[in-house]
Amino acid sequence: MVLSRHPRSAAWAAAAVLLLAPAAAGCSSDSGDGGPAQTPSVVVPVVPTPTSGPTDPAAAKAQIEENWTAFFDGTVPAEEKTRLLENGERLGPLLAGFAADPNAAKSSAKVTAVDFTSATEARVTYDLLVGGTTALPDSKGNSVLQDGVWKVSVKTLCALVKLSGNASAPGC
Repeated sequence: MVLSRHPRSAAWAAAAVLLLAPAAAGCSSDSGDGGPAQTPSVVVPVVPTPTSGPTDPAAAKAQIEENWTAFFDGTVPAEEKTRLLENGERLGPLLAGFAADPNAAKSSAKVTAVDFTSATEARVTYDLLVGGTTALPDSKGNSVLQDGVWKVSVKTLCALVKLSGNASAPGC
């Protein structure tokens, strides 16, 4: 089966790599928003601001690419992913669930574009892969500068969780 031709299957496969179903099943959402529509790619809206961007855009882009690649790498320990996710300590249980899922070792992401919307935010376009096969091509997410580190935004991770059909997860 080619995952990219079946959006719901691709979304489920991608989320399965990220979520251990029991970790999300018994948790409720803290927010009441509807979240993004279920589409083949994740789109997290960001309103551009008139700020020019980071002082060193090339270094910021390199850090974003490195951190996104590590965050979505199924072989990276949950403790490291916590440091690469905005407010990662809040999502520790969810990230621990990812680490326990044997399918997580098959996941990866390839950043294809980074566009700065302010000095502390960027829109990231990426392909989410499962076992080397693109599951979610041209996905959109956000990176935020937090404590001097460019991190995957919580909104991006929670949008992937919702895309999988799981309405809630701890911290989302």
